[in-house]
Amino acid sequence: MQSLARRLILLIMVLIPTLAAAGPGYAVYPSQAGFDDVLDALKLAIEERGMSINNVMHLSEMLERTGKDLGQEQPIYQRAESVEFCSAVLSREMTSEDPARLVNCPFIIGLYTLPGASGTTYVVHREIPQDQVAGSPVMARVATMLKEIAGAAASW
Repeated sequence: MQSLARRLILLIMVLIPTLAAAGPGYAVYPSQAGFDDVLDALKLAIEERGMSINNVMHLSEMLERTGKDLGQEQPIYQRAESVEFCSAVLSREMTSEDPARLVNCPFIIGLYTLPGASGTTYVVHREIPQDQVAGSPVMARVATMLKEIAGAAASW
């Protein structure tokens, strides 16, 4: 019963407009949950939809290391990771419709916290352009899937 209530709360949270427009081409979802909790929620949301996680990229570590090499000591993130995942069904459908959509594989959703603002974890993904969504049922499903997964992670 507790699981059903939790899922219902997550669904309601996804449906409530919590999306903060960050700029053209991507969307950011703020969360008051801790980084590790949001990361776990993101992984769970992906796996619950039957998709496989290919890789988790530790971007803040890489940027900190390369920043030092470039003489740029100021950290960009407190912590940042991107999760790559795939849906064989969606990937096949969207590339069958347009081979150039290979650029959308794998799907990536990132999350980060900022230095000095550890009370907020941000979930971010690229948006599918509206002209692709309007002209393609599969791209509309991809766009919805990305929003639902990011929303579920941020709502944790």
